[in-house]
Amino acid sequence: MSFFSVSASAQQGLEGIIVETYYISNTADEVPNDGGTLPSESVTYRVFVDMLPDYKFQAAYGTPSIGGEGGHELSISTSTLFFNNEDRGATTPTYTKNQARDNTVMLDSWLSVGAACVGQMGVLKTEDDGVATNQNNDNLLQNNNPAAGIPLTEQDGMITGVPVNATLVGEANLASPIFDNTNEVSNGSSFVMNDGAWSALTGATGPTASNRVLIGQFTTNGVFSFKLNIQIGTPAGGVERYVAENPVNDEIQFAGLMFTSDVITVAKYIKSEEPLFSISPNPSADRFNVILNHDLNAVKLRIVDMQGRLIEQRYFNGLTSNQSNEFSVDHLPSGTYLVQVVADGKQSTLRFVKP
Repeated sequence: MSFFSVSASAQQGLEGIIVETYYISNTADEVPNDGGTLPSESVTYRVFVDMLPDYKFQAAYGTPSIGGEGGHELSISTSTLFFNNEDRGATTPTYTKNQARDNTVMLDSWLSVGAACVGQMGVLKTEDDGVATNQNNDNLLQNNNPAAGIPLTEQDGMITGVPVNATLVGEANLASPIFDNTNEVSNGSSFVMNDGAWSALTGATGPTASNRVLIGQFTTNGVFSFKLNIQIGTPAGGVERYVAENPVNDEIQFAGLMFTSDVITVAKYIKSEEPLFSISPNPSADRFNVILNHDLNAVKLRIVDMQGRLIEQRYFNGLTSNQSNEFSVDHLPSGTYLVQVVADGKQSTLRFVKP
């Protein structure tokens, strides 16, 4: 694709990729409505490209190999299906903020180059200005699960602006069967692109000084993963291309372009952050161990269900790396739970499954 044939600049303007846990649904959101039935325990993820000032997001892309070299596959996948709203859903967020107040429109899965809906730029909920937060007309999306950070009832991650339109090129046009509004779940669980892009032809910048551009929202009750390649424009008019693997020529390999949702954090820089702990065994019917990956002070360990209800909580003045704490779960009903460790100003959350 000629769009990506320009040589990359020697500078590096990509600061990180951020995956925000936007919302976690509960049984109250599962009721059938005009938008289709949202499965309980679905997680809505937002993906942001974080750049230095004056850099512009240009495209997320996949390219074919030439002579067995240089191919960069882009993939977005779930172990189940992506949720697509039947009422207003689309491949890109073309609904208005008023329309987003209805049923589960706000949790539709889509691709973007900055927009959260018509006339609204997507921002991290922590960067939301708190003005005109959407209140759901159907009393849905009220869950206040701590793993999703600020509730949508308080800050919706949208601020007024003029988003750049997303242009779908090549295989990106095939995103429609995966992210559309034909039914409440997609026609597949994986979008793979080897020759295409969704792009901002004039370049897109973030609406705040942090210069973070929202490039997609994805809702699923399964394990969510992606492998991305992105192109950004430099202030001097050059380009930089970042790839998940197999760099050639001036391409820059960037570990943060690969992600899996085994770890749930409110907002995660996936280039450098690692979880504070691990769980073993998982799944387990009777008990599991929380094993720390670091020495930590003032540690809080907690288990919550997918509705955000606290199951158990423990406090420690300090714990050492590889120290293990056992939790008994034989009294809990089967299902998915969130195990959280909060310490030293950091938080990690892992899923635990009781069969």
